This record gives sequence, C-alpha cells and structure tokens, in this order.
Amino acid sequence: MQHTIKNVSETEQQLEIILPAEEFNPEVEKEIQDAKRTIQIKGFRKGHAPAGLIRKLMGQAIEAKVAEQLASKHFGDIAEKESIKPASRAQLDDYSFEGEQLTINLSYEVHPEFELKDYNDYSFVENIYTVTDEDVENEINLILKGHGTLVSVDDAAEEKDTVIADLVKMDADGNELEDQKTENHSFNLEYLPADNPFKEALIGAKADSTVKVETKPENEDDEKFTYEVSVKEVKRMELPELTEELLKEITGGKFEDIDKFRQDVRQQLEEHFSQKSEQDLLEAISSKLIEENPVPTPSAMVDSFENMLIENAKRQFGGSFPEGFDDKELRASMRPNAVKHAQWMLISQKIAETNSLEVSDEDIKEFAEKEAEKNPGVNAEDLVKTYMSTEFRDYVTDSILKDKIYGLIKSQVTIEGKNTPLPKHGEG
Repeated sequence: MQHTIKNVSETEQQLEIILPAEEFNPEVEKEIQDAKRTIQIKGFRKGHAPAGLIRKLMGQAIEAKVAEQLASKHFGDIAEKESIKPASRAQLDDYSFEGEQLTINLSYEVHPEFELKDYNDYSFVENIYTVTDEDVENEINLILKGHGTLVSVDDAAEEKDTVIADLVKMDADGNELEDQKTENHSFNLEYLPADNPFKEALIGAKADSTVKVETKPENEDDEKFTYEVSVKEVKRMELPELTEELLKEITGGKFEDIDKFRQDVRQQLEEHFSQKSEQDLLEAISSKLIEENPVPTPSAMVDSFENMLIENAKRQFGGSFPEGFDDKELRASMRPNAVKHAQWMLISQKIAETNSLEVSDEDIKEFAEKEAEKNPGVNAEDLVKTYMSTEFRDYVTDSILKDKIYGLIKSQVTIEGKNTPLPKHGEG
C-alpha cells in the first residue's frame, strides 16, 4: 500500500491511497460470492449464477462497496501513523480500478497546527459581589410582586409605574394618521429601556395630562412620527405585608419563619452572584485567548456547535420552532458564536496537550465525592459508579478537564478583584 497526503488548507487535507491487486481482489471476490448467494437472476437457480455474470451486472456496485470498505479500513491506520487529527469523517471523493491497482481519493478536515501565544502577562478583573440588606429586601419585594396589587395614584408617574394611555400617531406635519389610534395602551415603565422615548416622556406625567413623543428613526432617511399620548391612569404596585401566613403560602410551606427566609434569600443571592462572577471571569479569559489566537476552524466543528446553539434555541420554544419558522437567518446570526466555540475548543485542547493535563480515575472519584457533599441524599459510592460508567464518563471527564484547564490559566495570569454592587433587576 502507498499513500500520499496533500494539504489543501490549514484545516483541509486530501489523501490518496494506492492498493495492489493482492489486497483488493480478495475483497472483490468475497463480495461477488456474497452477491451470488443472495441475489436471484432469471434463468439461474439462486446461488448458481456464474461469477462472470454477477461481475457484469453488479460490477460497479461491488467496486464502490469494496473501495469504501478499504478506505475506511486504511484511513484510521494512516491517521494514527501520520499523527493526523481528523475534525470530520473522511469523504470518498473518487476511486478507480486500473489493472493491478486500486486508487482511492479521500478528503477530510483536520485540527489546525498552531502555536499558542504566551498568556502569562494577561490580566483580568473579577467582580466581587457583596449582598447587602437592601439587595435582600429588593429580592423579597420581587417575590411579593406576584401577590401585589396595582392601584391608581394621583402622583406623577415614576420609573416602576404602569401608565394607561390613549395614543394618536401623527405625521411629520402634525396631521393625525387614519386608523392610527390606540386606546388603553399599557406602558410598564419598569421594563422599558432607559432611552425609550415613551419612557422618557411618561416619567413625571400625571393622569389627565397629554405628552408628545417623537420617535427616533434608526436611519436618517426614515420618516419621523409623533405620538400624542393622553394619560388616563397611573398605576403603582402595592405590595402586601410579609406575614408568616403569606410566607408559608409563597414558599409552599417550606418557610414560616421570616428571618430564616431572609437568610435563605441572602444565601441564594450569594451563591448566584458567586457563580456569575466565576462565569464572567471564565468568559473573559476565553474571549481574550480567542482574540489573541485567531485559530482557523474546521467547518465540520463549527457546524456541530451551530447545531448545538440551534437546539438550545429550540428549547426556548418548547422543543421546536413554530410552524413555518425559517431558521436560516437565525443560523447566520449564530455562526460567529459557533466559530468562537470551535476556536476555544481548539485552544483549550492545545493547553491541555502542552501541559499534559489528563483526567484519572482518582479525579473522577474526587469529583463525585464533592458532588455528593452538595447533595446529602446522594450516596458517594453510587455516584462514583455512575460517573465511571460508559454513559457518563466522557461527559464527566470533559467537565473535570475543563476545570483543570481554567485552573491552570488562572494560576498563570493576573486576576484583580473588584468590589461590585449587585446589578439592578433586569440588568444581570
């Protein structure tokens, strides 16, 4: 057997395999004999058709099958021998049986070869969140909103109020547009962006007042419109008093003691923002390394991440997109993110290889024991067996290796803590 590898690009290769007759002829004969036993040809009893006739009728199909089988058989061996890192399955481009030799041409994608830039001088900021009493009360108030009541007030509208108003749309000359009147529109000011023109105009407005709102066109050439907004009512959320009885109802009986509930809310906030701080730091690290190492990515790897992102989007719709939804535009918007995922995979693999990072059975056992500590109802030995099983081992190994990679990077870069207030509701 002979083989030749041709680099088409940084992520693409072509492989030519040349096999002598003594290697492919036995395979061809085997296929002919198999076909002879299974197919029925008119005029011959099953299994008694001449081999020459079988070859004549099925020669092309048999040759295609043999070429594919031999390509699959030899590609793995050649990849191992030549230290090829395939990023996609090898595709059979073409083949030819010419006398005493079979020539097979394959194409496939590979992990690119690259040198990782030194990252020891990189510095990152890690947000350190401290949960205050005010943060706890704000979180409790959000919980109480589900049991609150919107009441009309005579005061001027504030940032968290709801305004009920009639709208009339007018053209640039101030003329009312036909069929462009909306009655009893509800503006929930709390959830409108800070720069929303309706929010800007309605904060400070009272019932029975009228304000004018001029839209801000996205493009200079777009037509400007003005809305005449007649405020009919300003509503404000009135929260109920947190009593032991209400607390029991809200928490499904989990809490009756208000102080213990506050402690739990504080703990939940601290855990959430500790995780957010860590996640933000890891994202900053990966983004910096991707920026400094713009690795070429195999399209098959990017396709895989793109499909993963699409599946995640589907779950937001309950498992499938609405009928008639065309995901082409969504895929196009997700492609850059999929490229970054692929780049980070290549970079993190490089870091693992360079630093000989591996996951041992002892690592998996330790990981399982830590997970069991977080869940008192879980037996550590049972969890170890689960994580060691074929079904879960790859997933757990990836998680542990990911932690090792980030741990190594964090130990070699500069990380400065920054005291940061908790973001307001809707900001993080």
